[in-house]
Amino acid sequence: MIFQAFSSRVAALIVAGCMWQVPVARAELPLVELGVGMHRIEAELAHTDQARQIGLMKRSSMPPQRGMVFVFTQEARHCMWMKNTLIPLSVAFLDRDGRILNIADMKPQTEDSHCAAAPARYALEMNQGWFAGRGVAAGERIRGIERLPAGR
Repeated sequence: MIFQAFSSRVAALIVAGCMWQVPVARAELPLVELGVGMHRIEAELAHTDQARQIGLMKRSSMPPQRGMVFVFTQEARHCMWMKNTLIPLSVAFLDRDGRILNIADMKPQTEDSHCAAAPARYALEMNQGWFAGRGVAAGERIRGIERLPAGR
């Protein structure tokens, strides 16, 4: 009887351990089309608390034209970090009209804060160097922002 109880506990621990190892399935986020200048952006839409919290964590790569747009519930001096994020990113903070306030390069797996220079309503993360490589800078407007749903 003692052995049976012991083996049941061991089995439960093994099952729990195996479940911990199973990667959590990432919910597919809707894609939205954005643009700047002559460049098209396919952005995953992070407009819920859960999507904003997970962001681009645990991804090993991202196609060059792909990014993630974060829609915040209100304008504020939002900050981003790279905890559990494996790829180097650049983030553009945008005002409510989609105008770029500032752009910051972020190193993978760091907890450094990268903040908006003024109250921002959106943040757009792309592969590091995407903005600079296309000559996109503060003051330019990202097209398509006006079609995004409100953050929740």
